[in-house]
Amino acid sequence: VQLVESGGGLVQAGGSLRLSCAASGRQYSWNVMGWFRQAAGNEREFVAAITWSGGDTYIADSVKGRFTISRSRDNAENMGYLQMNSLKPADTAVYYCAAKSGGLFNPTPRTYDYWGQGTQVTVSS
Repeated sequence: VQLVESGGGLVQAGGSLRLSCAASGRQYSWNVMGWFRQAAGNEREFVAAITWSGGDTYIADSVKGRFTISRSRDNAENMGYLQMNSLKPADTAVYYCAAKSGGLFNPTPRTYDYWGQGTQVTVSS
């Protein structure tokens, strides 16, 4: 399974970005896609997740109301998205896409089996 993130960049506070995650390989081996972030000097933290089959979503309290997660399964392509609105400088971090086998959501990073390389999001004040 390969995960490739895109869409990061520099944005002013209050702005928006949409991150994408292209998933290829054995889609049958995972059923939850998550987004995590890691700011310099901090541990990796859960941001949002979606179950691939049912589309159930989970959003961290710190970004609820500002971030949304979605997925697309058109034409055998599996794409995950993280729409980030009303961005704050505190949202600055490397954002990672991850995939988890099994059908149950879990916010703990170590429970995810596959990871992308990450994409930098920088929010200026």
